[in-house]
Amino acid sequence: MDKKQSRIRRSRRTRGKISSLGVNRLCVHRTPRHTYAQIISGETGKVIAAASTLSADVKKAIKYPGNVDAATAVGKVIAEKAKAAGVESVAFDRSGFKYHGRVKALADSARENGLKF
Repeated sequence: MDKKQSRIRRSRRTRGKISSLGVNRLCVHRTPRHTYAQIISGETGKVIAAASTLSADVKKAIKYPGNVDAATAVGKVIAEKAKAAGVESVAFDRSGFKYHGRVKALADSARENGLKF
């Protein structure tokens, strides 16, 4: 099993547990260059809020999109958008990525800006 298949297997297990709870989830995806975050409804599966290093409001605040500073900016924006949509608490779905580096920075930033998980 290669690295990507292992990550997908871990994410499937996590998403199964979160979907059985029926709560909103903060789903994170990262590539070497960009970081993406979405808040997905637990009941309907629709995207409530989204932010990434490609969005205009984040792009202005960062120099390079593939580092911890950029992930921190994405976490701040996703927390603000979630509050605007009326979402206070979510389950954190790290998509099988290690809770380290950019994923951790995004989660910490979202927590600091008022999102509970």
